[in-house]
Amino acid sequence: MASTAALMCVLVVSVILSSYIEMINAAEPLVPALFVFGDSLVDVGNNNHIRLSLDKANFPHNGVDYEGALKLGFAGSPPPFLSLSAQGMNISSILSGVNFASGGAGILDENSSGSISLNKQIENYATVYGNLAAQLGSEKAAMLVSKSLILIVIGSNDLLNYFKSKSQLPFKYTTQQYIDLLISTLTAQFQRIYNLGARRVVLGGVGAIGCSPSQRSQKSQTGDCIDVENDLAVNFNAATKSLLENVGPANLPGLKYAVCNTYGLISNYIHNPTLYGFKDVKDACCGAGNLNARIPCIPVVRYCSNRTDYVFWDLYHPTQIVSQMLTDAFFDGSANEISPINVRQLIAAT
Repeated sequence: MASTAALMCVLVVSVILSSYIEMINAAEPLVPALFVFGDSLVDVGNNNHIRLSLDKANFPHNGVDYEGALKLGFAGSPPPFLSLSAQGMNISSILSGVNFASGGAGILDENSSGSISLNKQIENYATVYGNLAAQLGSEKAAMLVSKSLILIVIGSNDLLNYFKSKSQLPFKYTTQQYIDLLISTLTAQFQRIYNLGARRVVLGGVGAIGCSPSQRSQKSQTGDCIDVENDLAVNFNAATKSLLENVGPANLPGLKYAVCNTYGLISNYIHNPTLYGFKDVKDACCGAGNLNARIPCIPVVRYCSNRTDYVFWDLYHPTQIVSQMLTDAFFDGSANEISPINVRQLIAAT
């Protein structure tokens, strides 16, 4: 979850951030830097600098279990871009990476109202890359970025917006047409990141959005998962994996990548809770109303004391224990958890 004291906005539950901290804390760092793009799952404070943004978590009870940096002996994750742009950039502030992610962000600009869209995040990354090149020289900057890890966690907001009650998207596109639009846009975005030196990429994947407490509470009288939403997530994930297979190493020399099976793992936790030690897969730990999902996790509501029993922390986001399980699976997991290689193998690949 997000640490209020450190302004860790919107759930530091990234599938890679904790592992990255472990890498940096090692005697010999495994990667020189981490650059993060995405939505609320990996936003560590950019939205705190957007005055009118509603997608923030820099308040209680977020952060109640966050211990990644302290437990691993590292000060924190890469800094949010907007904190740097406000203070002015110097080489020490960007040398180990930057987080560009923004809660509420989408692949499409129109799905990013009040947030920093993926397109804008890439523009911000170009600014950082330009600063690296100016201060290190073009060759050293390119070398640093090529050996760094690029994490992209995006797509959930685009899919959820398709199913909003007043959304016009279903009238404009069939589900397949919408996925095609997202993938064509993402392909161009991915090309831009590659052109700016990215060579080791981790794609986070979209989880079981139809099983989130918010969607269960709003759209199912029995609290069941919303199959049509999960089906779109499955199809989107398959399309993004195909994107990398099709545009990947043959067409983009030097590219190496790993695709996380976030959907499959979270689905396993939900449908086989006892096997993974969970007791509640429907309710949010923090919130109020039906499934604790009608009122979000704000300071006036209560949060559960037995948080390791829960899959979901709030309306949409997983608990700290789930985030750690995902981290472990993606960093050292098998091909059914992350493919074609895991993060450790990605880092070691030559």
